[in-house]
Amino acid sequence: MSKQYRLIGTNGKEYLSDVPGTLGGNKLTRIYGRLDCKIALTYIAKGEYAVNRVFFANEQDAKEAGYRPCAVCMKSEYEIWKSAIS
Repeated sequence: MSKQYRLIGTNGKEYLSDVPGTLGGNKLTRIYGRLDCKIALTYIAKGEYAVNRVFFANEQDAKEAGYRPCAVCMKSEYEIWKSAIS
């Protein structure tokens, strides 16, 4: 039996995948970013973030689920998002 990963789809609902997610996010702040984001890793180390952690297969899924890019690890994507809402 292969390992299953819990990902968030475009509809914002969780589904199981045989492939791990490429991006992580926070379901409370609705922000997504790279799995190696220094801000996310800092909060995870403090034990303040892991319970709200979600994963996405790709950036399009995160956007369609209503999440925005991280201003730290995805700076250029964040700037594009920010200019679009202004």
